[in-house]
Amino acid sequence: MILKELTNDEFNTFTKNNYTSLYQSSNYALTMTKQGFECYYYGIIDNNKIYGASLILIKKTYGFKYAYIPRGYIIDYNNLELLKEFTELLKKQLKKMHVIGIRLNPPIVKSIFQNKQFIANNNYNNTFDNLKQLGYKHLGYNNYFESLKPRFEAVIPLSTNIQQLFNKIDKSFKTKIRTADTKGIKIFQGNEKELDKLFLQTKNKYPRDLKYFEDIYSYFKKENNIELYYSLLDTDDYVRSIQYQYKKQTNKCNIANDNVFKNAGKDNNNKYINIKLKEENKLNSLKEELIYATKLLKEYPKGIVTSSVLIIKNKTEAYMIMDGYDKTYKKLNSKHLLIWKLIEKFAKEGFKTFNLGGIANYNLKNSKYEGLTNFKLNFGSTVYEYMGDLNYIINKPLHLIYKNSSAVMHLLKK
Repeated sequence: MILKELTNDEFNTFTKNNYTSLYQSSNYALTMTKQGFECYYYGIIDNNKIYGASLILIKKTYGFKYAYIPRGYIIDYNNLELLKEFTELLKKQLKKMHVIGIRLNPPIVKSIFQNKQFIANNNYNNTFDNLKQLGYKHLGYNNYFESLKPRFEAVIPLSTNIQQLFNKIDKSFKTKIRTADTKGIKIFQGNEKELDKLFLQTKNKYPRDLKYFEDIYSYFKKENNIELYYSLLDTDDYVRSIQYQYKKQTNKCNIANDNVFKNAGKDNNNKYINIKLKEENKLNSLKEELIYATKLLKEYPKGIVTSSVLIIKNKTEAYMIMDGYDKTYKKLNSKHLLIWKLIEKFAKEGFKTFNLGGIANYNLKNSKYEGLTNFKLNFGSTVYEYMGDLNYIINKPLHLIYKNSSAVMHLLKK
């Protein structure tokens, strides 16, 4: 077997016929070239047949070149001989290019958590041992977002039974979705000219600039594989909705008040008094909300963008690569409605899964990511736990200098 640098077309043909993450695609590679990375495709070939391949992203830091392979090689990790040969050939090639090491995080599933049941991958230890035997160093089972790509992902299995999908959602989230739907929240599909909506809501969350958003949209748009969606609070509809609810609640209060008078002096009148107080509290809350909604209508007559998501369609999977919301309007639950409408949409279009992206370790309590994790799990998601990051050293002396240099530079930045 030989190692060959693949053309863009050769790589795309191979990935088309093999399972790949969007992070292993040529479109993602082209996006990252705009972020300062060199991009290469290499494949292991015998008799003109490709048996394994990889996107290689190379970046120079502190004067040293390092190779990054998001979601790992596209290869059979259980074929030890093939993996060994590919590793050795790739090591020789990258050494010629003055690369000192490789960092990758293959999409190898360690376990699955579904319907409150833990399912271990029985073949995981064998795969792990293969990599360890070949000199790959595991960087640990991180609980948060320290790895190249998330070690935990929340994935919703889709079906054409929309009601069944809705039934799997947490009870409190169902209420929030229904409530948002009645308060003037509307869902729209955007375009590249509206990416600033997403950027403004995510700029403190993702370490990327607006140019990255524009580049990734541009490259994935070529095959119509990227879509932007956002929720808009229609302030006029919001006012009318609260006015309608206020009118209904006023009638309930009148009825409750009449019942108190009708039962004056009776033993059970305390029950009607309590009902009256409860209904009046609801009316007062609606009055406050109506004042708030009216204020928003005056300030934002064209509406307010309250949440947004960027979706990449990868074969049978819809992947939520970026998402955000305006915390000012969190109580309107617009993002809940937006996610549900997308679940419904992609299920009807025949997609098999809707990947909500990374979460923290679902077993951890009271972490700063608990809210994010629970939000994604409450849509009836299955949790996929992956192996995590691996490191493979190509040039040991230079790698040691690199480690010491990066540690010093990190201290100097503090």
